[in-house]
Amino acid sequence: MNKITEQPSLYNHLEKMSVEELTANINKEDKKVAVAIEKALPQLNELIKAIVNKLKNGGRMFYLGAGSGGRLSVLDAIELPTTYGIEKGIVNVILAGGVTRLHEAPEEMEDNPDNGWIALQDATVSAKDIVVGITASGTTPFVLGALQQCRKNKITTGCIVSNPDSPVAAITDFPVEVITGPEFITGSTRMKCGTAQKMIFDIISTTTMVQLGRVEDNRMVNVMLINDKITDRAVKMLMEKAAIADYDKAKTILLKHGSVKKAMDYLVKNEL
Repeated sequence: MNKITEQPSLYNHLEKMSVEELTANINKEDKKVAVAIEKALPQLNELIKAIVNKLKNGGRMFYLGAGSGGRLSVLDAIELPTTYGIEKGIVNVILAGGVTRLHEAPEEMEDNPDNGWIALQDATVSAKDIVVGITASGTTPFVLGALQQCRKNKITTGCIVSNPDSPVAAITDFPVEVITGPEFITGSTRMKCGTAQKMIFDIISTTTMVQLGRVEDNRMVNVMLINDKITDRAVKMLMEKAAIADYDKAKTILLKHGSVKKAMDYLVKNEL
């Protein structure tokens, strides 16, 4: 395979560049990310449809990753219960070294081909679920080993990878190949690859939650009321949707039912 992610940077003698030159060139490279994702949308759409199907039928989703991509998937997954009101445990992350060591960046753990599958077994993964591997290179042993075991156990898999014709893409049901090219700093896949991964996680989670009915119009009607800012936003949302002019009345109804969605269901049912 051709490891584009390891190819030399298109820019030489970075240490001789001014701040203005560095930022302009990094920005120039970042502009390529959205174009690369656009080319991969057909693959990404198929992966998302598979995820939605699994979740609609009582299954779970697991991101499986290491390094920057794995850590970025944690940031996406932890926000979903609050933003969309889904139960914890529907979208999960298996991270090399463990999520509890997120801040330590234990990169050496990604070289173990057995630990990913062990962690998935500990989470009682089954054929009802879907596992999405995250590896910029497409060769990370932690990810590759676990996905190989998933395949043997008839567990649906996908992957997000930044090199073409990779081993991980060859063994997954729904590969997503986003080819962002050589990094600005040679081999530093926390840059364009990481940016692409973050954008893809946003696309996957947002599209999936919309498809699961967790959004109405363009509003987070199932958002958890965890702080004053979100509660205020939800009160105003309820006022608009239910044509309630009194802020305090809307807030009382909202807090009684716990979400805009539940409050609206109550109001419609009782024709208030």
